Amino acid sequence: MSELRPFHLAFPVNDLAAARHFYGEVLGCPEGRSSENWIDFDLFGHQIVAHYRPPQDVPETVHHNPVDGHEVPVPHFGIVLTMADWKALRDRLVAAGVQFKIEPYIRFEGQTGEQATMFFLDPSGNALEFKAFNDLSQLFAK
Repeated sequence: MSELRPFHLAFPVNDLAAARHFYGEVLGCPEGRSSENWIDFDLFGHQIVAHYRPPQDVPETVHHNPVDGHEVPVPHFGIVLTMADWKALRDRLVAAGVQFKIEPYIRFEGQTGEQATMFFLDPSGNALEFKAFNDLSQLFAK
Protein backbone atom coordinates (compact mmCIF):
# COMPACT_ATOMS: atom_id res chain seq x y z
CA MET A 1 0.00 0.00 0.00
CA SER A 2 1.30 3.47 -0.80
CA GLU A 3 1.31 6.25 1.78
CA LEU A 4 -2.27 7.18 2.60
CA ARG A 5 -3.19 10.80 2.06
CA PRO A 6 -6.08 12.56 3.79
CA PHE A 7 -9.29 12.63 1.83
CA HIS A 8 -11.70 15.56 1.62
CA LEU A 9 -15.46 15.10 1.73
CA ALA A 10 -18.08 17.85 1.64
CA PHE A 11 -21.61 16.86 2.62
CA PRO A 12 -24.93 18.64 3.22
CA VAL A 13 -26.43 19.38 6.64
CA ASN A 14 -29.64 21.22 7.43
CA ASP A 15 -28.52 22.55 10.83
CA LEU A 16 -24.94 23.74 11.36
CA ALA A 17 -25.30 23.99 15.15
CA ALA A 18 -26.50 20.38 15.34
CA ALA A 19 -23.65 19.30 13.03
CA ARG A 20 -21.11 21.20 15.18
CA HIS A 21 -22.38 19.40 18.28
CA PHE A 22 -22.61 15.94 16.67
CA TYR A 23 -19.27 15.93 14.85
CA GLY A 24 -17.41 18.01 17.43
CA GLU A 25 -18.82 16.74 20.73
CA VAL A 26 -20.34 13.31 20.04
CA LEU A 27 -17.76 12.04 17.52
CA GLY A 28 -14.91 14.11 19.01
CA CYS A 29 -13.74 15.65 15.73
CA PRO A 30 -11.66 18.82 16.19
CA GLU A 31 -13.13 21.79 14.37
CA GLY A 32 -11.08 23.62 11.75
CA ARG A 33 -12.07 26.66 9.74
CA SER A 34 -15.71 27.65 9.45
CA SER A 35 -18.04 30.29 8.11
CA GLU A 36 -21.74 30.98 8.45
CA ASN A 37 -22.35 28.32 5.76
CA TRP A 38 -19.85 25.52 6.47
CA ILE A 39 -17.64 23.88 9.12
CA ASP A 40 -14.40 21.91 8.62
CA PHE A 41 -13.81 18.91 10.89
CA ASP A 42 -10.79 16.66 11.39
CA LEU A 43 -12.20 13.14 11.12
CA PHE A 44 -9.26 10.98 12.21
CA GLY A 45 -6.89 13.01 10.02
CA HIS A 46 -9.28 13.49 7.12
CA GLN A 47 -11.02 16.74 6.20
CA ILE A 48 -14.80 16.62 6.16
CA VAL A 49 -16.84 19.74 5.60
CA ALA A 50 -20.44 20.14 6.72
CA HIS A 51 -22.09 22.56 4.25
CA TYR A 52 -25.44 24.09 5.11
CA ARG A 53 -28.24 23.17 2.72
CA PRO A 54 -31.78 24.28 3.54
CA PRO A 55 -34.19 21.44 4.34
CA GLN A 56 -35.84 20.15 1.21
CA ASP A 57 -39.61 20.32 0.69
CA VAL A 58 -39.53 16.67 -0.38
CA PRO A 59 -37.42 14.47 1.91
CA GLU A 60 -34.73 12.43 0.19
CA THR A 61 -35.05 8.69 0.40
CA VAL A 62 -32.09 6.55 1.34
CA HIS A 63 -31.42 3.45 -0.70
CA HIS A 64 -30.42 0.24 1.08
CA ASN A 65 -28.41 -2.75 -0.13
CA PRO A 66 -28.35 -6.11 1.65
CA VAL A 67 -24.93 -6.95 3.17
CA ASP A 68 -24.41 -9.83 5.59
CA GLY A 69 -28.10 -9.93 6.52
CA HIS A 70 -28.40 -6.17 7.16
CA GLU A 71 -29.84 -3.33 5.07
CA VAL A 72 -26.88 -0.98 4.50
CA PRO A 73 -27.84 2.67 3.81
CA VAL A 74 -26.47 4.13 0.57
CA PRO A 75 -24.79 6.57 0.39
CA HIS A 76 -22.67 6.49 3.55
CA PHE A 77 -19.14 7.40 4.61
CA GLY A 78 -16.79 6.77 7.51
CA ILE A 79 -13.34 5.64 8.55
CA VAL A 80 -11.52 2.34 9.01
CA LEU A 81 -10.23 2.56 12.58
CA THR A 82 -7.99 0.40 14.70
CA MET A 83 -10.01 -2.10 16.73
CA ALA A 84 -9.20 -0.24 19.96
CA ASP A 85 -10.36 3.09 18.47
CA TRP A 86 -13.48 1.44 17.02
CA LYS A 87 -14.42 0.02 20.44
CA ALA A 88 -13.79 3.39 22.11
CA LEU A 89 -15.98 5.17 19.53
CA ARG A 90 -18.69 2.52 19.89
CA ASP A 91 -18.70 3.05 23.65
CA ARG A 92 -18.74 6.86 23.21
CA LEU A 93 -21.73 6.63 20.83
CA VAL A 94 -23.63 4.28 23.15
CA ALA A 95 -22.98 6.62 26.11
CA ALA A 96 -24.24 9.58 24.02
CA GLY A 97 -27.47 7.71 23.22
CA VAL A 98 -26.86 7.56 19.46
CA GLN A 99 -29.42 5.35 17.73
CA PHE A 100 -27.75 2.85 15.42
CA LYS A 101 -29.14 1.98 11.99
CA ILE A 102 -27.04 -1.20 12.25
CA GLU A 103 -25.89 -2.04 15.77
CA PRO A 104 -22.14 -2.60 16.28
CA TYR A 105 -21.23 -6.18 15.38
CA ILE A 106 -18.65 -8.37 13.63
CA ARG A 107 -19.49 -8.68 9.91
CA PHE A 108 -18.35 -11.71 7.87
CA GLU A 109 -17.31 -13.42 11.09
CA GLY A 110 -14.81 -16.21 10.42
CA GLN A 111 -14.66 -15.30 6.72
CA THR A 112 -12.39 -13.29 4.45
CA GLY A 113 -12.92 -9.61 5.20
CA GLU A 114 -14.04 -10.10 8.82
CA GLN A 115 -14.60 -6.65 10.32
CA ALA A 116 -16.28 -4.78 13.13
CA THR A 117 -18.86 -2.33 11.81
CA MET A 118 -21.61 0.03 12.92
CA PHE A 119 -23.93 2.44 11.10
CA PHE A 120 -25.70 5.52 12.42
CA LEU A 121 -27.10 8.81 11.12
CA ASP A 122 -26.00 12.35 11.86
CA PRO A 123 -28.69 14.92 12.78
CA SER A 124 -29.23 15.73 9.07
CA GLY A 125 -29.76 12.08 8.14
CA ASN A 126 -26.32 11.43 6.60
CA ALA A 127 -25.39 7.78 7.09
CA LEU A 128 -21.99 6.98 8.60
CA GLU A 129 -20.18 3.66 8.89
CA PHE A 130 -17.15 3.11 11.09
CA LYS A 131 -15.33 -0.19 10.82
CA ALA A 132 -12.19 -1.94 12.03
CA PHE A 133 -10.22 -5.04 11.14
CA ASN A 134 -8.14 -7.19 13.47
CA ASP A 135 -6.04 -7.84 10.34
CA LEU A 136 -5.86 -4.75 8.10
CA SER A 137 -4.64 -6.91 5.20
CA GLN A 138 -8.28 -8.08 4.99
CA LEU A 139 -9.42 -4.58 3.90
CA PHE A 140 -9.36 -5.48 0.18
CA ALA A 141 -9.13 -9.26 0.49
CA LYS A 142 -11.34 -11.33 -1.84
